Amino acid sequence: MGPIDVDDAPFLAVEMFVAGQGAEQQISFRTNIDEIVTVGDDYPLQLRDRGGGEIVPYVVVRRRLEARLTRSVYYDLVELATEAEIDGRKGYVVWSGGRPFPLTLPDEAE
Repeated sequence: MGPIDVDDAPFLAVEMFVAGQGAEQQISFRTNIDEIVTVGDDYPLQLRDRGGGEIVPYVVVRRRLEARLTRSVYYDLVELATEAEIDGRKGYVVWSGGRPFPLTLPDEAE
């Protein structure tokens, strides 16, 4: 069996769960293959600019494999965002496990 090529990400994050609140809240996602991952150092939340102003959020599921957040899940995530200053730049973040994860790219935060 050879490698499989995908256009974007091999998985989708189709549901979000939140436990707690504030900086200590835990954000978890369920993928389209019923795998649950909790955002943190091992499963970071990342943004990518896909061009044309399209910012796409992903969560690492395993090693280098990622799940792209569906639009509705991303909207749910954005509702948790708070304004914060990280590395001298203001922007919007969500907290999971005591760590902030940016919801704006560095160029957007200026």
